[in-house]
Amino acid sequence: MGAISGLSCGMSGKPPFKIKIQFLCGDEIAMGPGKADLLDAIQDHGSISAAGRALGMSYRRTWLLVDVMNRCWNERLVQTVAGGSHNRGARLTDTGQQVLAAYRAIQASARASITGPSCDRLAGMIRSEPLPAAHQTESS
Repeated sequence: MGAISGLSCGMSGKPPFKIKIQFLCGDEIAMGPGKADLLDAIQDHGSISAAGRALGMSYRRTWLLVDVMNRCWNERLVQTVAGGSHNRGARLTDTGQQVLAAYRAIQASARASITGPSCDRLAGMIRSEPLPAAHQTESS
């Protein structure tokens, strides 16, 4: 799902804004659109590495994101099972499923709140592309 962009605000084509909801734990991003997408992919694929491949992320990056999430929340969001058994791989814990569902609900609420006359008014006032940068010269 990623960051929330306006869907019905004023302009056709690409929406003129983006809202990105992040939950912070100290200096770390405990949950954001990318991490939520990763949790969805882990749930779909049953593997951290397969989820990363599906999202176009490196193995290392995927594991680092899971590590941050597991360290930031009171309980782990992702449980891994190593070894050769048929149960190996990764799954969302109950807490992981709850955090993901709550985060997606917040995204849906934010998406619903960015429609209407105020949004349309602002969308009508913004350019579709910025003007070229002004040429600045240094004066001595």
